[in-house]
Amino acid sequence: MKLDIVTPLGRIFEGEVKEAYFPGMEGEFGVLDGHAPLMTTLTPGVITIKKQDGSEEVIAINSGYVEVTPEHVNVLVDGAEPISGENAGDIAEAIERAKKLVREAANSDAIVASVEAKIESAARNI
Repeated sequence: MKLDIVTPLGRIFEGEVKEAYFPGMEGEFGVLDGHAPLMTTLTPGVITIKKQDGSEEVIAINSGYVEVTPEHVNVLVDGAEPISGENAGDIAEAIERAKKLVREAANSDAIVASVEAKIESAARNI
């Protein structure tokens, strides 16, 4: 399926993926090719992308929306920081930018701690 992730500053991811996981209002949810149509709000957290070649990309977001169709997933987010993948740059700097993004968006210390743990875990798996 095709996945597009766009911020007000431009597209940060575009490509064919096997699956993707998103931070939703009711918890994390996954999307595979052929998923039923869906539109929902995203909360501060991480988007995990599993590519066709088996590699994985992780992107921290502050908030946004996702629209799922059977063949395509469109994600519109207010802010995003790639933690892994070709757009991440220096990993230590990417982790700090991602944590800052989430801290500014989250309204709960528990949410911040949970997302920061996911960010650090994703960075260790690179």
